[in-house]
Amino acid sequence: MTIAAPSPSRPEVICLFRSLLRTARKLADYNIKEYTKRRTIDAFRQNRSLSDPSSISSAFSYGKSQLEVAKKQALVYSLYSPKLKSVMEAH
Repeated sequence: MTIAAPSPSRPEVICLFRSLLRTARKLADYNIKEYTKRRTIDAFRQNRSLSDPSSISSAFSYGKSQLEVAKKQALVYSLYSPKLKSVMEAH
């Protein structure tokens, strides 16, 4: 018998959303940064209508795992990225 994880609270979900966007800003490559931001926003919009507690918990857990992946990518990209900015980032 497995016990389902409690459904995350609204502040926890908002914190996860902001953490994902904050991590996306740390990515050096413009295309990857924009993809990560867009993917985050799209996923949260898609999951906004979830009402089943197990689906919400599952989506939240997936988001947390994606945050860890994004953090690792940001670290690796910061170590090996070229120092020149993209044309899209040159203001």
